[in-house]
Amino acid sequence: MQPLALFDLDNTLVNLDEAFHVWAGEFTDEHDLGREAVDWLLALDRAGYPHREVFFTKIRDRFALPEPADELWSRYRQRMPYLVHCRLEVLEGLARLRASGWRVAIVTNGTADNQLGKIQRTGLAEAVDAYALSGVEDIRKPDSGLFEIAAKRCGAVLADGGWMVGDHLVADIGGGRAAGLRTIWIDRGTWSSDDHGADHVVSDVIEAMEILRSWQ
Repeated sequence: MQPLALFDLDNTLVNLDEAFHVWAGEFTDEHDLGREAVDWLLALDRAGYPHREVFFTKIRDRFALPEPADELWSRYRQRMPYLVHCRLEVLEGLARLRASGWRVAIVTNGTADNQLGKIQRTGLAEAVDAYALSGVEDIRKPDSGLFEIAAKRCGAVLADGGWMVGDHLVADIGGGRAAGLRTIWIDRGTWSSDDHGADHVVSDVIEAMEILRSWQ
């Protein structure tokens, strides 16, 4: 039986924080908001506004921008796939997993255009066997349904076990455990809880791939 490995996308396979920082600089330059605005945008992002409709409403109100919040949000989604990059060693690591018999899929929350654009433009679409996007399936992690869809597209079932790798303790680790998967948490220093519940803790997805290969 081929082992199954599911990976989160943002801040797991790709560095979303880095891309967001670039976008924040572009956005403030475009609207002539000044350097202080970049710091404010980064702080707002760190404060935890995953629903970007709310995020861009706050931005519009803060800077009295003429564009509607949904237009700002749409332009962000169009731009972000061009700013996100996947490191060569990550693509190579995925290739090694698949070559050694693993079935590999991406399980990510987010809008279809934004997430699919990232997957396609970074080369990840060809580097994995399948992917399941909440914006397409209308199911969000930690709901087990999204993990089930990804597993099925790999020709697997969650009942046979597998692994989930991600940086979010609720969506990835909690969701993965609830789905019956072993988990590897990528600790980026943004969570203060020691009660993570993951089987392994790493600081980079490459380390997670090494654990998977050694486990096999």
